Amino acid sequence: MAQFDAESIVVYQAYRPAIASFAVQHQRFGGEFSFSRMSWIKPNFLWMMFRSGWASKEGQEHILAVRLKRSFFDEILAASVASSFASSRLATHEAWQNAIAQSDVRLQWDPDHDPNGDCLERRAVQLGLRGETLCRYGESELISIEDITPFVIEQRENLKEDFKALQTPSEENYRPHSTTAALAVGIDL
Repeated sequence: MAQFDAESIVVYQAYRPAIASFAVQHQRFGGEFSFSRMSWIKPNFLWMMFRSGWASKEGQEHILAVRLKRSFFDEILAASVASSFASSRLATHEAWQNAIAQSDVRLQWDPDHDPNGDCLERRAVQLGLRGETLCRYGESELISIEDITPFVIEQRENLKEDFKALQTPSEENYRPHSTTAALAVGIDL
């Protein structure tokens, strides 16, 4: 599930205030953001809300909506390697270990969650980026960065009212333009 159009897709990340402030001000990542460690992106809004506690967990107080070029997102998907051998579709454990060592992108399918945080049957993807891919993500392939924390906090309050006023971004099943990207993550076209 993702919010996307023909040219772009929105992914979410949660950060402490200093990282979020720099990213929004400069429309790129830098400052206290570390390009030397893996950074995880999530295209599914409710999965990000579950992970960040609706922007209430320490170090995840700010939610960023990062709009990426869809062609780059598909490139990320095509380069991804599953986080576990069992999910990898590779023939041997050794082949999976080699793929993990060489890839800048980790793929992880996790249970999706409803607004209360309860698991759903469908799966949500998160992608870990490092190396060259992370640098491109953080500096040159993004279109915009928006701090949506005020919206998230408002919606967190709306959870208390049986979802009557709850609003979430309109998301649909994402289908990559690239057959290679779809096959890499196990999405049927």
